[in-house]
Amino acid sequence: MYFETQVFEGAGSLQRGEYENCTFVNCDLTEGDFTGFKFIDCVFEGCNLSMIKPAATAFQEVKFKDSKMLGIRFDIANGFGLAFSFENCRLDHSSFFRLRLRKTKFRNCDMEGVDFGEADLSEAVFENTNLRQAIFDNSVLEKADFRTASGFSIDPERNRLKKARFAQSGLAGLLDKYQIQVDKSL
Repeated sequence: MYFETQVFEGAGSLQRGEYENCTFVNCDLTEGDFTGFKFIDCVFEGCNLSMIKPAATAFQEVKFKDSKMLGIRFDIANGFGLAFSFENCRLDHSSFFRLRLRKTKFRNCDMEGVDFGEADLSEAVFENTNLRQAIFDNSVLEKADFRTASGFSIDPERNRLKKARFAQSGLAGLLDKYQIQVDKSL
């Protein structure tokens, strides 16, 4: 099935197929099986996509806004042409393990316990994003922007950080493993 330039509002399920330039508004797709679906230049706004199964799913230039996306294994999605952005989304406990996410934008998101292990996040932007308990292990974070991110703990010895940007207030997140106490009042 092929769907082009359609608006899906309040949908509870989707037909397997290819969706191009489509908009999904206030859809509850919780635990949906998206195996083999293809989304190109689509927007998901105000949707609940928690625990979807995106095995071999293509996400090409997809925008997620104001959506709940808990526990999604993006690491099993189709990596070819993978490109998306997130704004005002809740992505707690999702996995981006080993994905190439260069220049991905995360704006005003909650991403507690997200797995970015071995991911390439070069030039990614984490604007006003909560990264409490997020996993960064052997991740490429070169030129990534963490200046307004919070809650992160990144080991500089286990991740590539060349030219990554941090605010002075976030430097403590780079020293966690040393158990150094940083006094923020000075």
